[in-house]
Amino acid sequence: MNSPNNKLPNSLVDKIKVWPQYLLPHYLLTDLMFFLTRSKLRVWKNNFTRWFVHQYQVDMSLAVEEDPTAYETFNDFFTRPLKPEVRPVCTEADCVASPVDGTVSQAGTINSESLFQAKGHDFSLTQLLASQSEWIDKFRNGNYATIYLSPKDYHRIHMPIDGELKQMTYVPGKLFSVSPATTREIPGLFARNERVLCFFDTEFGPLAVVLVGAMIVGGIETVWHGSITPPHQKHLGHWHYDATSSEKKSQHVVLNKGDELGRFNMGSTVILLFEKNKINWEAAITANETTVVGQKIASRIV
Repeated sequence: MNSPNNKLPNSLVDKIKVWPQYLLPHYLLTDLMFFLTRSKLRVWKNNFTRWFVHQYQVDMSLAVEEDPTAYETFNDFFTRPLKPEVRPVCTEADCVASPVDGTVSQAGTINSESLFQAKGHDFSLTQLLASQSEWIDKFRNGNYATIYLSPKDYHRIHMPIDGELKQMTYVPGKLFSVSPATTREIPGLFARNERVLCFFDTEFGPLAVVLVGAMIVGGIETVWHGSITPPHQKHLGHWHYDATSSEKKSQHVVLNKGDELGRFNMGSTVILLFEKNKINWEAAITANETTVVGQKIASRIV
């Protein structure tokens, strides 16, 4: 038996876990998972789903359909709806609700344009928001929270506050894992990975909900657009929802707090951005703390 003194340092363990990702075919593996998770072959689907529930200790009592083999595909199981009563949404007018079930990676104040990722690593608003100066200016010195969704978590994303969609941007990028080890090891991880930026106008000021893709994440979709990825594009994509009055009428998207915004087909990370002096994070919203959809995570500054 190895003594505690002979154990590898945590930083070296992280490197061993993470560095092979630089050599893996990210898109090939992700596209393969996309195909497998949509297979209706019952032998494959049922066995894999049972293994997944056991491996990750998924609590099926929270789901509308509690039988994991009743879903048509593994992806249907993975994006399963929950019973409404198990995720009540905070009702106070000044309350910001958690958009997802997950674990807080970081939450705090943006230092000019710099967001803290993990010890030794920051990333910038310019990188994260793909150099879109209009939105960078709005969130400079604002507040942010990064929430990681593990495989066992519920994978639908909900609105943290009432909002009107103004713009959506698809940003191409890598597909590194977003596990805690990868977050600690890969510089600028969330600004390097493929992502979808959703910008809203709210009574709390501008809000950005950033959906970060990752390896094996077989797709990102929103309720107003449907599937955005795949396919994985090589160029930025922009959608404006109030460019003209005629467009606004046909693409007017208003979502209330708690409404479904989108979903990850397999797991990933959500980043929230708020304007300066608009909200205060709850004391419990700190690194490594868990949160669930609807839970109060911040209050509006009046």
